[in-house]
Amino acid sequence: MTSEFDLGALLAERGAERYELHAKHLNPQLPRMLHTIGFDKVYERAEGAHFFDAEGNDYLDMLAGFGVMGLGRHHPVVRKALHDVLDLDLADLTRFDCQPLPGLLAERLLTHSPHLDRVFFGNSGTEAVETALKFARYATGRPRVLYCDHAFHGLTTGSLSVNGERGFRDGFAPLLPDTAVPLGDLDALARELKKGDVAALIVEPIQGKGVHEAPPGYLRAAQELLHRHKALLIADEVQTGLGRTGDFYAYQHEDGVEPDLVCVAKALSGGYVPVGATLGKEWIFKKVYSSMDRVLVHSASFGSNAQAMACGLAVLSVMENEQIVAGVRRTGELLKSRLTALIDTYELLADVRGRGLMIGIEFGKPSSLKLRSRWTMLQAARKGLFAQMVVVPLLQKHRILTQVSGDHLEVIKLIPPLVVDETDVERFVEAFTAVMDDAHSGGGLMWDFGKTLIKQAVANR
Repeated sequence: MTSEFDLGALLAERGAERYELHAKHLNPQLPRMLHTIGFDKVYERAEGAHFFDAEGNDYLDMLAGFGVMGLGRHHPVVRKALHDVLDLDLADLTRFDCQPLPGLLAERLLTHSPHLDRVFFGNSGTEAVETALKFARYATGRPRVLYCDHAFHGLTTGSLSVNGERGFRDGFAPLLPDTAVPLGDLDALARELKKGDVAALIVEPIQGKGVHEAPPGYLRAAQELLHRHKALLIADEVQTGLGRTGDFYAYQHEDGVEPDLVCVAKALSGGYVPVGATLGKEWIFKKVYSSMDRVLVHSASFGSNAQAMACGLAVLSVMENEQIVAGVRRTGELLKSRLTALIDTYELLADVRGRGLMIGIEFGKPSSLKLRSRWTMLQAARKGLFAQMVVVPLLQKHRILTQVSGDHLEVIKLIPPLVVDETDVERFVEAFTAVMDDAHSGGGLMWDFGKTLIKQAVANR
């Protein structure tokens, strides 16, 4: 008897229930939040850096699924690779053989990763971080990992222990005995290393929360300090890796930096099949996997599955053949320069920072009395409301999807698909300029929406 399943028919029948189904069976606060800020759109399809609704209106994606959609949605090369691997009927995940795709992807990934020798494949960024934490502890024989204030390394228990945002950590103690140090503070790092129990420092070369870059020279100096104390440097490139900042890895912007372990994920998936990878030096892997008795001491049931490996290979092929990294550098410089030029025009615009296509737009207290009083009112209700006031009209009026960079931050983070072009940049800058004009006019729908956000913030206290 042959079973039948028609996915298209199911979506045609039940797709309109998407928000009700989520509210009933999944996280109930997500649809509530989306309804509140007017983000409860219905997107019918997507291509590249754009979404489309049922009426055919296009929306520019400046979020890339939190960085997952590095090549945009449904890149034809990645899509074909996924079809191909399904059609091959491979004997996947037997657990007791060595399939070729994991080795081929590791080989190709390591060609972009000088000074690293081996790869462990898991299923996500947080799993890549968990792997690095375990390997660092085992390889050094030490229990403690240092991390930076305001870092984000994931939300599973181990990675949460090195997450610098209190809002994510609250209520989940006890966590692992790890310690925060300020990003860029070498003296604080040295003080902790002198205690002799530090296995590693894990650091994002550019922090996703607030888009803060490690100061020039910090990574190399930190690496030297760590190695002097027989500790390791872990580079978390889950969001910054694979071309996001205009080099293959963000740590490569600084000469002489050679992390002992590197975590990647997100864009390696091609937006189709979840994948995470932890790259490391030979001696670390050989210490963890020191004998046949320890062959499965660290593994993942779905790690190295054929679909994920095929997508990863296709992604790297596209990046090389289409010169994605060089394109990111050009487009990122254009976007950043166009936005930086607006700082002198708008008193609410405080800073534009970042590298490549990872850009933070920060808002700050204005000088004029009328705007300052409104800014103060928003800040008293909840820090971060003004940035949300910018994000909403970008979507509602201009059909551009963006995100606030973190809770209680007046920063918008732009992490679009790496394939955005000059036309997309101009579209965003024109829309952002229009929103800023509205904000500085002192009236209009934008400030009316601000009142709604204030009421919501007060009600949630």
